[in-house]
Amino acid sequence: MGRIITIMRAEGKRLQPSKAALLSSRARLSLLLFLLFALASHAFGQTTEPVDDTITIDTGLVDLNVSVFSRDAKTPVGELQQKDFVVLENGEPEEISFFAAASAPFDLVLLIDLSGSTADKLKLIKKSAQRFVEAARPNDRIGIVTFTQTPQVVSPLTSDRAALIERIKKIEKPRGGTKFWDALNFVLKNVLGKDSRRSAVIVMTDGVDNALPDTGGEGSSISFKELLEAVRASDAIVLPIYLDTEREMIREGLATELTYLYARREIAQLAAESGSIVYRARKVEDLNGVYEQVIRDLGTVYSIGYRPKNTERNGSWRSVTVQLVGRPDLSARTKRGYYAK
Repeated sequence: MGRIITIMRAEGKRLQPSKAALLSSRARLSLLLFLLFALASHAFGQTTEPVDDTITIDTGLVDLNVSVFSRDAKTPVGELQQKDFVVLENGEPEEISFFAAASAPFDLVLLIDLSGSTADKLKLIKKSAQRFVEAARPNDRIGIVTFTQTPQVVSPLTSDRAALIERIKKIEKPRGGTKFWDALNFVLKNVLGKDSRRSAVIVMTDGVDNALPDTGGEGSSISFKELLEAVRASDAIVLPIYLDTEREMIREGLATELTYLYARREIAQLAAESGSIVYRARKVEDLNGVYEQVIRDLGTVYSIGYRPKNTERNGSWRSVTVQLVGRPDLSARTKRGYYAK
């Protein structure tokens, strides 16, 4: 700027501009420099901030994890595309704004019930958990949590398979009652990742919480209704593996048929709310095959996002359904809906 003023002064000896003209020229020059600085700041200002590699999710989008199943278990689903899906909100079609293929990675938390009769079969349960880790896809992160009366984080989410297996081997026989609802709520709120990765909780349990009828001990602090709301509010898929312990528990006087009637009904509700199904293991030895089936089914989960036509955010419940176009051999499941908050 000093150089420009010097030139003006040199020219001033010949032209003798007025003082007002000089002030006007300086004002225009200052304005020009200010505009150039503002444009440069807008274009390059982001370079001074730290780079954030976390994907930011548009809060206007409704995110769905859509599980696709073949009606014939022997027939593979195959790769699907965005055009194969139709999303309906309250019965009205919506335009899909985001689509991720089934190959996108997951955050998987294996939640293991070690209460009741399962505590005596810890060795088999640990071997099955290792098989689960080995069967998962390489890009999936895995966390392990066990529970009886309180949840124990065996491992937070990690991609280190060797570390996971070593931690599984160190799981000790637990003591205490059963607070299943508290444990699942703990995983949803504290263990699952907070970034944009897809997430799922695979919970091996008989569904019994000490809050249910005809059980001893102290039940969960959270009610089942509150847990169901937490599942609805979460983007995670809950995949229950029902381990049948009814005969042993009733024989030992620790539960009744009514207890298990409630338990089975509730885990079916948890699965339905998140768009999954209930898997069944008649005994601990069956877990290996069931875990492998869960991993295969997670390989057919697609992520879909849409921006609702109804833009009101009045807290109302919006039902959601997903349909497949021209694929009667397949069925699609997703969460039942969401609260427009």
